[in-house]
Amino acid sequence: MASFDIIMPKMGESIEEATITKWFVKEGDKVEEDDVLLEIATDKVDSEIPSPVEGLVKKILFRQDEVVAVGTVIAVINLDGDESPQSDEEESAPAEKVDLSPEPELSSDAGVHEPVASSSGRFYSPLVKTIASAENITQAELDSIEGSGINGRVQKKDLLKFLENRSPGKAAAKTLEAPAPVSQAVEVSPPPAPAASVAAGSGEDEVIEMSRLRKLIAQHMIKSKQTSAHVTNMIEVDVTGVVNWRNRVKDEFLKKEGVKLTYLPVFLEATVKALREYPQINASVDGERIIIKKRINLGIAVSLADHNLIVPNIKDADSLNLIGITKKMNELADAARSNKLSPDDISGGTFTVTNFGSFKNDIGTPIINQPEVAILAIGAIKKKPAVIETDMGDVIAIRQKMWLSLTYDHRIIDGALGGAFLKRLGDYIESFDPETGNFKIQ
Repeated sequence: MASFDIIMPKMGESIEEATITKWFVKEGDKVEEDDVLLEIATDKVDSEIPSPVEGLVKKILFRQDEVVAVGTVIAVINLDGDESPQSDEEESAPAEKVDLSPEPELSSDAGVHEPVASSSGRFYSPLVKTIASAENITQAELDSIEGSGINGRVQKKDLLKFLENRSPGKAAAKTLEAPAPVSQAVEVSPPPAPAASVAAGSGEDEVIEMSRLRKLIAQHMIKSKQTSAHVTNMIEVDVTGVVNWRNRVKDEFLKKEGVKLTYLPVFLEATVKALREYPQINASVDGERIIIKKRINLGIAVSLADHNLIVPNIKDADSLNLIGITKKMNELADAARSNKLSPDDISGGTFTVTNFGSFKNDIGTPIINQPEVAILAIGAIKKKPAVIETDMGDVIAIRQKMWLSLTYDHRIIDGALGGAFLKRLGDYIESFDPETGNFKIQ
């Protein structure tokens, strides 16, 4: 009987596990190729997993809300479509494959206790460790919690139950157990209770629970600020040539290529050219090692209908021309807004571009998309008076201007390198020829 194993996919370079948030099928269901089987979530993104084959769902090996290691078989599909009863041996689900080795510790916002970790043979998922750190739960407290998951694993509901039963002052007391580092006794008073929020009690304000994606974005942003030394350089560039070219060819481009032409693909192509000349910007950091990426996978920040954000990336953007970049950018944006992105679409990015100009914003200081070391923000294009040098002398003319902001990791990128890259990018954009649609600088 031919069967096909559904494997938990790898959702990114640093992702080793994912949580099954929802099954769309049950055992015995018939599925067509590309039917959605389940939804999974990591600390970066939610994603629907389609069936790569047609057949009958023979076995589902993990339940909803379980955390599963990447590469683990999570379901089996019978390709023959045989609905005959399974043997006892087939009915028994295999043991869950989980790496019990200690994982890197997560930093705590509170800064008053050691971060929790997987220890003593117990595995804690990233979600559990994040909640524990945020709520000041010590390692000893976490180890004492009785888990309701497989093999006694502590799940989110176990942690929330523990927090409900823990006395309000207990967490604060844990931070005061160590003696004060002075020779004489010091009386430590408990911290004053926070003042009650007037708005919270007035009933006039709307309280909205963060969506899961919003919580993940918040964690990702905080982690980035804690990891990288952020510095931002800015430069204003003249994009009159780009605007004139786009206005001239946009209708013909749509008719010929079937996609709308915006300014962004031109700026992306210029970014790729600048990254080729400054490969240190297309990099990541691993401890005390700098990893220069050979591929240029250009991340594009896409705003979703619920005001959340996701960053798919154009793989090998340096191998594409302007038309190829335009089509791939539109394809990824449409997939993002319809929740159709694949795991590969959101993994492996090396440099990110975010377009503030689409919201009519001029300048911004974006946060680096870890584990990258730089991110570019593009502002709105606006008409401005500018001084133009001519053979007859300087004149004032109306030009199309735009701000570029480059935020970079000062641990490995100094101001000279960051500034040189940004200046070169501006030179490329300003060299764009409105007649040929090419950059004069090659």
